[in-house]
Amino acid sequence: MKPVWIAAGLLCIPVAVAGIVLPLLPTTPFLLLAAFCFDRGSPRLHSWLLDHRLLGGPIRSWREHRAIPRPAKISAGSLMLIALASSLLIGVATWILAIQLLIFAAVSAFIFTRPSGPRRSGD
Repeated sequence: MKPVWIAAGLLCIPVAVAGIVLPLLPTTPFLLLAAFCFDRGSPRLHSWLLDHRLLGGPIRSWREHRAIPRPAKISAGSLMLIALASSLLIGVATWILAIQLLIFAAVSAFIFTRPSGPRRSGD
């Protein structure tokens, strides 16, 4: 059973990395899923992912504070706006734009209502 968890985790990593530049593909959920899979399949890969210079931060931030770092929020919002503007410029059908807008609105609502970091005492 462990090889299945390892394979699933290894599949999630490139999807998460692709999500860094593709606005409809979320990065952090796939990183969290990879961490979940590696936790069950390979302690070594789990440690590697959590300690990774670029990929480990969002996982730790989410696990410890249920937070999405401000740079990730800005990046996600900017890429969603760029994707929507690109769709408008190339003349995508109105119904597709409407679906895209609804999805971006829902994703934005989730992202921008999460804390950006640890909650300070007194907040």
